[in-house]
Amino acid sequence: MISIRKIRRGGRLILATIGLAGALLLAPGVQGTAAAEAFRDLQSARWAEDGIYYLTERGTVAGYGNGIFRPQQSITRAQAVTYLIRELYADEQLQATGQGFSDVTESHPFYREISIASRVGLAGGLPDGTFRPDAPVTRGETAALLTRAYTIAEGNATVRLSDITGHWAEGNVRHLASSGLAGGYPDGTYKPGQQVSRAEYAVFLSRVIRHQRAEAIEAANWNELLKLMTLQEKAGQMLMPDIRMHRGQPTWTAHEGTAATIRNHRLGGMILFDKNIANLRQLVELNDGLQRQADDIPLLLGIDQEGGVIKRIPGGTNLPGAMALGATGDDHLSREAGKLTGEELRALGVQLNFAPVLDVNSNPANPIIGIRAFGSEPQLVTRMGLAFMDGLKDARVIGAVKHFPGHGATAVDSHLGLPVVSHAKERLEQVELVPFRAAVRGGAEMILTAHVACPALDNTQVRSQKDGSLIYLPATLSPRIVGGLLREEMGYEGVVVSDAFTMKALAEHFGERDAVIRAVAAGVDIILMPEDLTGAYEAIIEAVRAGRIQESQLDAAVNRILQLKHRYGLFERPASLAERLDQARQIVGSPQHRQVERRIAEAAVTAITPQADLVTLPSNDGTVIAVAAPDEARAEQIRQSVAGLDLRGVEVKTMVIGQQDSQTIRRLLDGADAVIAASYQFRSLPQQYNWPGYQRWIDEMNRQDLPYVLLSMGNPYEWQHLRNVRSALAIYGAESPNVAAGLRAAFGQIPVDGTLPVTRSFQPH
Repeated sequence: MISIRKIRRGGRLILATIGLAGALLLAPGVQGTAAAEAFRDLQSARWAEDGIYYLTERGTVAGYGNGIFRPQQSITRAQAVTYLIRELYADEQLQATGQGFSDVTESHPFYREISIASRVGLAGGLPDGTFRPDAPVTRGETAALLTRAYTIAEGNATVRLSDITGHWAEGNVRHLASSGLAGGYPDGTYKPGQQVSRAEYAVFLSRVIRHQRAEAIEAANWNELLKLMTLQEKAGQMLMPDIRMHRGQPTWTAHEGTAATIRNHRLGGMILFDKNIANLRQLVELNDGLQRQADDIPLLLGIDQEGGVIKRIPGGTNLPGAMALGATGDDHLSREAGKLTGEELRALGVQLNFAPVLDVNSNPANPIIGIRAFGSEPQLVTRMGLAFMDGLKDARVIGAVKHFPGHGATAVDSHLGLPVVSHAKERLEQVELVPFRAAVRGGAEMILTAHVACPALDNTQVRSQKDGSLIYLPATLSPRIVGGLLREEMGYEGVVVSDAFTMKALAEHFGERDAVIRAVAAGVDIILMPEDLTGAYEAIIEAVRAGRIQESQLDAAVNRILQLKHRYGLFERPASLAERLDQARQIVGSPQHRQVERRIAEAAVTAITPQADLVTLPSNDGTVIAVAAPDEARAEQIRQSVAGLDLRGVEVKTMVIGQQDSQTIRRLLDGADAVIAASYQFRSLPQQYNWPGYQRWIDEMNRQDLPYVLLSMGNPYEWQHLRNVRSALAIYGAESPNVAAGLRAAFGQIPVDGTLPVTRSFQPH
């Protein structure tokens, strides 16, 4: 017997002429990429539906048109070998050479397949020189065909079939039956001479293919699995959409809508948002349900849990954020932060965290990075960021470092427009690229690309679909940046994921299908959050068929994705849902994690003004503390946090800093013994913030000689906008642990030990 190399068809179309009575319709690929043909005559073969549709979706079989499959019709020898040749060989890899069968001439619709099957030893002719293409195939012949086509080791199951002993196909049948791939009848027989129907053959073949896939997965043989995957499956592995809403309602459960989304696009993963999360139990059950809806390749479930302002975990430990960690200067704390974040995500069924941020926030006017960065110095960002990444890895959670090649120098939010980093290559090498080069050397396994244009790295210009202007190609779509700089020059071998395709930096300037093709061609492995999921899926498939993208590029991308899933245990048998729920309850928001949260927040509190000038707020019985904040919600948050300090006899009154004049401010402060003035400039340009209003408050508090603390809860650049601030603390976030730590410092309960992680362009006035 000749060994047959198992090469998947790759979704390519094999054409044949329809001429024989009973020949099956070819050209399944023209039926669309999102769903297979639906058959209306399977009522008598419900038991075979899964196998029939599985092979139809693979492009191996098709119906007769008009929804007809004819499941009970006997399958012929010609049809049986044609199924296998389609499954095993791409059309351009083996050509018909002619085998001299008297009843299979070149005009026969299956001449090519029969010729190839004979040449490779899959099926031969009869002694009289015929092939008998229209003769029905028996159950014994089916076993022989399948065991010749695929290497199937004998299984452990005991075979008790009374009528196969001595039959010429006994060994073939035993191999299938012992592996659970073929069964007998209630009377203990196999009936090897009985004809096989089209439905039965589809079940036999689909079982064998799935068995081969399972063996490849068990052996972590990803090259073999790739051979058994369709082009559609490969495209799906490269997509990670969000599933926030379904029929106008938040997606909190794995329902038919999510099942259809996964099934119709062969999805490799999903990203979850706060709209998918109600509570701990619900999230664990959602993730469990989503994985159950996946096929034999599990989903990679991701989330944005940077800590601080970017958080998703319900009731979980909300770490104070990257810049707070930067202010501690303690890389051990950063690794601990990454580890506990990973432990909580893993317990919830999430394997991928879109963090840490490796952007160097060198531009104080950056509206989107700011406190999400560890700081403004590349060495600090590198040290703290890689420690956080390693902490995630310690917890067996993938960290997607972002936003390559650097978003910290921009003054435009890529959610709202296309930012351009105009620095020279030398400057980029000295600042922006430093953390990413270190991450590659340090074993980063996923890097997220930014929708940021860097002309010094790629000065290619394209025509914007928004207004027809020429724009620089953003990094996500740049072969020079992704394929050249990251892959070739830096030597990165891990997975590349794009930033969200819903962001206006791409959505406004490029048609999504074209952007998807450009990104994949540039070297991006996973397209994150396409606006039109079906369109993105079809774009990849059609680009391969049209030759715009080589299928070998998809193979390389999917191989990296499969290896990553394997390294992080996604193919391992999960614990029961009850066990995982119990584990999540013990881990998420645990007292040990809360202690780390508090340690980071307290160690991060930083004096913006000189330490010697810091004011300790009074807390004597009868003290009135005025809390002035940018809005009522922040004011109330601070009031509640002060109440949590258990300062007996202290009264708190709240107010909002607006456009008041000095007289109004004086009236509002009447009777106050001290003031907490809170600022929160984030997600906006500094010039858009109410700095003139704050200055009037500062001037009035100074005039009255009131003790006060300016509590910087956002980007800590107040010294660039305010004059004569006497006492100011930076806490790097408006989250509960940050605020509580800042207030403890303001009232003298803890020391102020943080170091400002951003460079002062000039000292405070």
